[in-house]
Parts: sequence; C-alpha cells; structure tokens
Amino acid sequence: MRVLLVEDDAPLSDALARSLRNARYVVDCVYRGQVALNALQAKQTDMVILDLGLPDMDGLEVLKQLRRRFPAMPVLILTARDKVTDKILGLDAGADDYLPKPFEMDELLARLRAMERRLGTANSALIEISRVSLNTQTYELAMEGTPVELPRRELMLLKVLMENAGRIQSKQQLESRLYEWGEEIASNAIEVHIHHLRKKLPEGFIKTVRGVGYCIPNKVTH
Repeated sequence: MRVLLVEDDAPLSDALARSLRNARYVVDCVYRGQVALNALQAKQTDMVILDLGLPDMDGLEVLKQLRRRFPAMPVLILTARDKVTDKILGLDAGADDYLPKPFEMDELLARLRAMERRLGTANSALIEISRVSLNTQTYELAMEGTPVELPRRELMLLKVLMENAGRIQSKQQLESRLYEWGEEIASNAIEVHIHHLRKKLPEGFIKTVRGVGYCIPNKVTH
C-alpha cells in the first residue's frame, strides 16, 4: 500500500515515514501542498496523509483541489488543529478521517487499515488461498498452519498478489507497490523476489503470464 505523506515538519515526517515503513507501507514524502498535487498527478498513490499547516498553501485548499482531481482518493488529515470546528471543516472539505496531533502511532496505523478496508483491497485481515494464509495486519504468513518467515519486500509483494488473486499484476504495478520515488530498482528485482517466493510456497502458487506479469489464481491446483 503506497502512502503520500504531506508534512512540512521534517523531523516529524522522517519519524512517521520510518514507522509507516516498519508497518510495511511504501511511503513518499513531500513538504508542500503544490508538490503533493503534482505528485498525485504523476505517480500512483493509494492513500494520502495530509497536514493542514503547509508553507505554500493551506491544507484545506490542497484537499479541495485533490478532491476535484481524485474524488475517490482516501485522505487522512493529521494536524495540530484540534477544535471541533476544524474537524468539521476538514471532513466537509472531503477528508475520510481526521486525527489531531499529538497522536499515538498505533491509532494512526489502525485508521489507515480502516481506510484500506474501505478501498476494497483488504476486505478481511486474513486471506487464505489453497494451503497459504496471510494476515494482512500482522503480516503473519503460514502454509498448512506452519509459520513461514519472509523478508519485508517479499511479504509486501505476496500481499499484493494475494489481495489481487485472479488478476494479473504487471512488473510495473508490482514495483510501484514495493519501491518509493527515487529509490534505485534493479531491472530484475521483481523477478528475483518472485523466484525467492516460489522456493518457499507451494508449487504453482504464483503463475507467470509471459509478457504480461504475475498472478495467483483464485484456486491453486497442483
């Protein structure tokens, strides 16, 4: 899940980004409202965390413009404006959620998970396909009930494929879910991750659609 973090306080932005990455989100950070709008136009994003006190334009104006261009984009406002009237203004402007500062990171993560469920990409925390089960909240993976340990990016890749079972995911789509803007990506990175996953999962669990991408069938046959 790719998050655009719009926060002009650099230390807070860095701390939030670290915590979100530890929770297996891909995080892109910007510090100005116009940059955020340009980034949304140019890059794929799943959710936005938006501060209101930005240096170049008020966050509510950013939100209004964002809503006109991306009406379905989930947005969580994260701000020091904690009055009820501020919250009403933010929600009426189109925010999906509103969390005043200071806040607990666990609460922010829970709110993001709730927005993710509303996206329809995580109807349930537990996905079970064939002999493989993945809890998308805890990232606990098991095969026939036996826990399986995977590196962070392999887990993130498997989550995308399992959430989209039956739908082909191109290499570019998978890269956008695993890597942040400006991050160096080896040309065969996805192929390497898929190769490692296949060695740990049932035979035939991940299918290659030659020239198109990869998918996990809704029902894996052996």
